[in-house]
Amino acid sequence: MSLRGVSARFLVGVSAWLLGAGAATGGSLLAVSLLGQGIIGPPPSQQLTVGAVNRALASEAAEARSSPSSAPSPSPSPTPSPRRTKIRRSAPATPAATKAAAGPPAPQPTSTVLTSVGGTVVASCAAAGAYLVSWSPQQGYEAVSVIRGPGATAQAKFGNGQRVVTMTVSCGTGTPVATTTVHRRRDE
Repeated sequence: MSLRGVSARFLVGVSAWLLGAGAATGGSLLAVSLLGQGIIGPPPSQQLTVGAVNRALASEAAEARSSPSSAPSPSPSPTPSPRRTKIRRSAPATPAATKAAAGPPAPQPTSTVLTSVGGTVVASCAAAGAYLVSWSPQQGYEAVSVIRGPGATAQAKFGNGQRVVTMTVSCGTGTPVATTTVHRRRDE
């Protein structure tokens, strides 16, 4: 065999190997990208503004007032931690008990969105007092401490390294009201 034939075979072999390696790499990258899209799901949704949340809550409350239904609308539970409840079976209700139970439904606690420079809380008033349904710090802040309630007051503190914003929620009038104070970090 001549030197020319060996080098031509060598070049063809190296070219074929490079072509195969490139195709395998490209196919692997395509498979991983398709697999990644299935694992992480769709791209994250747009963050809601305080105004959008307030409008959604207001329209939900208006719908609940305007259209009476047989089933009460879902509302957040004032229980601080989720618990399972055992269902007890009882004897069939007597007509007198049915009439007593058919009275007007107990009012459901309504949630109110309260906003400060440090963060936002969603609060409700229940028989046990003020209760924080949820809280969310503003950009650049973090939730430092939270007293969720229910109690005479509920409290959320938001800090950003320079100052602490304290939101204290009370229910003196039956509607959640926040008192906000701002302190510099070194004052604490």
